[in-house]
Amino acid sequence: MNLLILGATGGVGLELVRQSVDRGHAVTAFVRTPERLQAFANRIRIVEGDPLNATALTQALHGQDAVLSGFGPRVPVAKGDEDLLERFAFALTRAMAASRVKRAIVVSTAFLFKDALLPPAHLVGRLFFSSVVKDTTAMEAIVAQSPLDWTLVRPPQLIDKPLTGKYRVREGHLPTFGFNISRANVADCMIQIAEKHSFSRKVVGVSR
Repeated sequence: MNLLILGATGGVGLELVRQSVDRGHAVTAFVRTPERLQAFANRIRIVEGDPLNATALTQALHGQDAVLSGFGPRVPVAKGDEDLLERFAFALTRAMAASRVKRAIVVSTAFLFKDALLPPAHLVGRLFFSSVVKDTTAMEAIVAQSPLDWTLVRPPQLIDKPLTGKYRVREGHLPTFGFNISRANVADCMIQIAEKHSFSRKVVGVSR
């Protein structure tokens, strides 16, 4: 597949790049700081640009089969980035409509699972990460109301552990006792969703 990866220099994004290449996909990374991907320079196409710029994003989308997005603010979230994901969603949906690329798999957060009890993800999010909850909710609403063929992937706490392929995926819910998951396993889940074209216009929870 021809895959456009956004947020490619972040924790999940780097895993998306690495694993997509290893699985034989043709990867384009659209990033603001291309020098961070020099280790992949001979294996992927690197395009410098701002993911919040719909015009530039439209150009990068031509010829792609799907978008895999690990894009998000750095933690702790800076004051000027409190609506970053909302602005990103506007740019992404506009660019994909203009380029006629339909498929998008976008990482979100388990804080949005209001029915989660073990762990109480939504309560924790509201109490300690209210700006993240607000921004991610706005992002998801824009994506979900678009005509795109989207999948929203909501992991709990992200940790730096190796790829194991051992994780749980549940449509519309966070798996019980889903306290954390490695960034590598989130990337594997997203790539598999793209490959299998599964969970079309669905929200999924993924955890260890």
